[in-house]
Amino acid sequence: MGTNTAVSRLRGDGRGWTLIAIALGWVFVLGGRFLVPAVLPQVKTTFAVGNLGVGIAVTLMWATYALMQSPAGILIDRLGEQRLLTGSLLLTAGSVVILGVAPVFIIFLCGCGVFGLATGLYGPARGTALSRTFPSNDSAAIGATLAAGSVGSAVLPLTAGAVVDGLGWRVVIASLVPLLVVTSVFTHRVIANRHTTASQSVSKSTSASANTSESASRSRTASIQGLIANGIRALRHRGVALAGTAVALMLFAFQGLSAFYVTYLVSAKQLDQSLAAGMLALLFLGGAITQVTAGAITTRFGERITLTAMTVIGVPALIAVPLVDGIAPLAVVSVLIGSRLGIAPVSNAYIIAVLPDTVTGTAWGTLRSGFFLFGATGSTVVGAMASRELLAESFFLLAGVTAIAAVLYARLPARTVTNSDTQTETHISE
Repeated sequence: MGTNTAVSRLRGDGRGWTLIAIALGWVFVLGGRFLVPAVLPQVKTTFAVGNLGVGIAVTLMWATYALMQSPAGILIDRLGEQRLLTGSLLLTAGSVVILGVAPVFIIFLCGCGVFGLATGLYGPARGTALSRTFPSNDSAAIGATLAAGSVGSAVLPLTAGAVVDGLGWRVVIASLVPLLVVTSVFTHRVIANRHTTASQSVSKSTSASANTSESASRSRTASIQGLIANGIRALRHRGVALAGTAVALMLFAFQGLSAFYVTYLVSAKQLDQSLAAGMLALLFLGGAITQVTAGAITTRFGERITLTAMTVIGVPALIAVPLVDGIAPLAVVSVLIGSRLGIAPVSNAYIIAVLPDTVTGTAWGTLRSGFFLFGATGSTVVGAMASRELLAESFFLLAGVTAIAAVLYARLPARTVTNSDTQTETHISE
C-alpha cells in the first residue's frame, strides 16, 4: 500500500475530522512541550539557575506526564476519549498560564509539573481513539497524527527562537493559551465519546443485579479490579515487554537529546540561538517525514525490520554530533537523528493491537507510565553530565542506549503471533 493510498483511506465516513482534531491538539500539546528547551537560555538567565536546574525542570515535566499515563488509561475505559482529550487541552492551557507568570523558579517548576499532568491525559486517549476509528489503518492514522506533532515541535520552537529576544520567553509561552482553548472546543464538537467493552460490561452487570446499591458497588469494584489484573497480565507478553522496553530506552535518549540540543549547539558549536532552534526544527521535520511514511514502510517490510532499521540509523547520527562542524553537516545529522521519531506510530500501533480489547486503555496507560517515567530521567542525566563539562560525551551515552533498543526491536515477534497468545491467555484468565 502506498503512502497516498493509506492517507486517502483515513478520510471516509467523517473520520477525517476526528483525525484533524486529534492531530491539531497534538500539534500544540507536543509542540508546546518543546518550547521550554527552545527558550532555556532565557529561562536560565531569568531565574539564575544552571544546566542541572533546567534539566530537572524538563524531567519534572516528563515525569508528571508519565505518572498520568496509567490513570488516564483507566479513565479511557471508564469515561471515554472525548472528555479526556478536551479536558487535557483546557488543563494544559491553565498550566501554560502558570509557566508564563511564574515569579520564581519554584513556581516555574510547579508549572512544569502541572503541564506534564495535563498533557498526560492526551496521549493514551489519542492512541486508543485513533486505533478504534481506523482499525485497518491504525499505523497510518497514528503516523499522520505524530507527524503533525513533529511539525508543531519544529515550527513552535523555531518561531520561539526567532522572536524570544524581542517578546521575551513569557509572552512566547503564554501565546499557546488561545490556541489550546480553541482546539479544545473543536475537539469536543467533532469527536464522539466512546466507552470500551469493559465500561459497558459494568452497566450490564449492574442492571442485571438485584438493583441494590450494594450489589452495584460490588460490580463496579470487581470490574475495576478485573481491569487492573488483566491489564497487568497483558503487559507480561514477550512482544509487549520487548517493544515497551525499547520505547523506554528510545525515550530516555530522546529526552536527554532534545532538552539540551539547542544549548549544546549554542555553547559548543557557537551557533546563533535562532539557528540552533532551526537545527532542532530540522530534527522534528526529519521525524515528521519518517512518521508519515512509517505506515507504508511497515506494510511492506513488517514491524520488526522497520523498527530496527529506524533505530539503528540513530546510533551513528548521535555519535556524529560532537564530531562534525559546519551548518550543512549539522543539518544532515539533525535530520538523521529525527528519523528515530518514526518508531512511535509503528510501536504504538503494534502494542495497542496486541493488547486485549477489554483492557486496552488500562494496559496501554500503565505501559506508557513506565516508559515515559524512565525516559524522563534522560534530561536530568544529561543535565548532570553538562554540569560536569561532559555534554559532548553524553551523546555517546545516548548512542549506546539507542543501540540496545535496536537489539530489542530485532527480537520483536510478529503482531499476529503475539495477538493470538494475548487473546488465549485472556480467555483462560476469565
